[in-house]
Amino acid sequence: MAKNTPSHMPPTLVDALHDLARRETTGFTFVRADGTDRYVPFPEVREEAARRGAHLLNLGMKKGDRLAMVIPDGDEFVLSFLGAVYAGIVPVPIYPQLSFKNIDGYHDTVAHIARASGAKRLLTTETTRAYVEPVLGQSPSLEAITVTTDFASAPATSLDTKVDPNDLCFLQFTSGSTSRPKGVMVSHGNLSANCGAFMGEGLEIDPKRDVGVSWLPLFHDMGLIGFVLGPVFREISVVFIPTPSFVRAPRLWLDRVHKHRGTITYAPNFAYQLVTKRVKEKDIADLDLSCVRAAGCGAEPIQSKTLHEFAAKLAPAKFNPRAFVPSYGMAEATLAITFRPLDHDIKCDVVDSKSLTALDAKSAPQRGEGTQELVDCGRPFAGHEIAIIDEQGRRLGERKVGQIITRGPSICQGYFEEPELTAAAFQDGWLHTGDLGYVADGDLYICGRIKDIIIVRGRNFYPQDIEWVVSELPGIRRGNVVAFGVGVDAQGEVTKDGSGEEHLVVCAEAFSSEAAGLAEAIATAITARIGLATYKVEIVPQGTLPRTSSGKPQRRKTKRMFLDGALPQARGVQSKDTDPSESAPPPDPEGARNQKALENG
Repeated sequence: MAKNTPSHMPPTLVDALHDLARRETTGFTFVRADGTDRYVPFPEVREEAARRGAHLLNLGMKKGDRLAMVIPDGDEFVLSFLGAVYAGIVPVPIYPQLSFKNIDGYHDTVAHIARASGAKRLLTTETTRAYVEPVLGQSPSLEAITVTTDFASAPATSLDTKVDPNDLCFLQFTSGSTSRPKGVMVSHGNLSANCGAFMGEGLEIDPKRDVGVSWLPLFHDMGLIGFVLGPVFREISVVFIPTPSFVRAPRLWLDRVHKHRGTITYAPNFAYQLVTKRVKEKDIADLDLSCVRAAGCGAEPIQSKTLHEFAAKLAPAKFNPRAFVPSYGMAEATLAITFRPLDHDIKCDVVDSKSLTALDAKSAPQRGEGTQELVDCGRPFAGHEIAIIDEQGRRLGERKVGQIITRGPSICQGYFEEPELTAAAFQDGWLHTGDLGYVADGDLYICGRIKDIIIVRGRNFYPQDIEWVVSELPGIRRGNVVAFGVGVDAQGEVTKDGSGEEHLVVCAEAFSSEAAGLAEAIATAITARIGLATYKVEIVPQGTLPRTSSGKPQRRKTKRMFLDGALPQARGVQSKDTDPSESAPPPDPEGARNQKALENG
């Protein structure tokens, strides 16, 4: 174990909350939408959590009951979440929606999560109550809706709830990019193990020097565990920026890092890309980012090009590119699975493109045509393991692409009241991630999702690589592209059951005025750079492709809509059928993925 790993971590989040009485000089700062701050020192965090937890118990809730939470305000969310945990109640975070657009679909999602979790109450704010009230009649277990303003009249109190490391701490519902959301059961022990690993061995956290800065949504694992629960375990100060504020003005992230001398921050690949694109040179002239010692990147595929461009753009602000920490994780493993070591250059693996389509990552002698570049995501933490297996469950050797599996104390208990899904994903102590990857020299490289892979004439294509190529075309916004495979019969017609030969379909968002000619341009670019013919290109209006609450494209839902003829069209333009050219130029060397900004956060 690394020398900076803490020798002792509180065994439960409740124990960690008990310990928060020691320091007035550390705490949480919540940036409001109007730019003002609310600072809550950790002793006050504990007191407020106890007050809110006691109030929930007085409402008739008891240890083990589930509390659905739809709260857009950072301070109200964090204090209420910790209050529920302090009382032994199990929080169930749900993303908030502050408009009536597609409200019926939102009600369906909230009602599904409430039913699936068996939530007894739904906690929201006065502002969001109107958006969730109809759900009350759609979930039999829901007894009432409670608003956070009710806590104002609750008296100060203390709590002495007894919880065990094996007790359920909270339910993290997956974002549903491939299926309906399902509740990952995160125990107190899972949380303590993972927070100890990534904050100790991974980030070498020191409460005397470190300050976190985050705009990540608090209802998802990276924002919640990485910047709320982990810091509670280690008493690390954190500054929270509203996610919509970051999306509207990415410079705000940099400003707050500069102002608070932030040392730790984290973001998906797209956020670094968004800053590079939208922040002007004059906007960074007065910034000093030399304080950043860990700028994590995860939650989606990582592009070395994106990180290098970000570092170059922020070089005048003294940003150190060795601060980047590529990593890999997922909710079913609590949060983090692998980390790159601190204070290292970005490490990439240059592989032969054709070998990768054959699930064999052969090293290429140098970058250039016919190669792809993948970012090293590091190694597992002490006490944790990863392995790569084939479809028969057999272990694969170095540079062989297969499913990533992992085990260790961070692996969660399964999916709440979903025994079949749990049995499929959690086998003999190993979590079967559903992700494709390979190991080279002990380091992990991520290729894509098993269920998303497109197989054409025996060759494997990763949809993210195709989407990246399309996203770079004029008229296409990055993250607004979905690629998937469909079955086509001998008559050239799409089959709804997937039978027939697999072909590629691409759906892309564009404005109607820009749609003409885009379909042909997309098909031409894919043939030229991927070496693959496109069966059909659908151009759809901006904002119509289905996404998860975190902005990730829902490929399987998009595919269903395509098969059902339910996709709206900006203009009816279809690509010409062409034969794939085996001699076509190779895939984009950076081939990968980008996600839409978290506008729903």
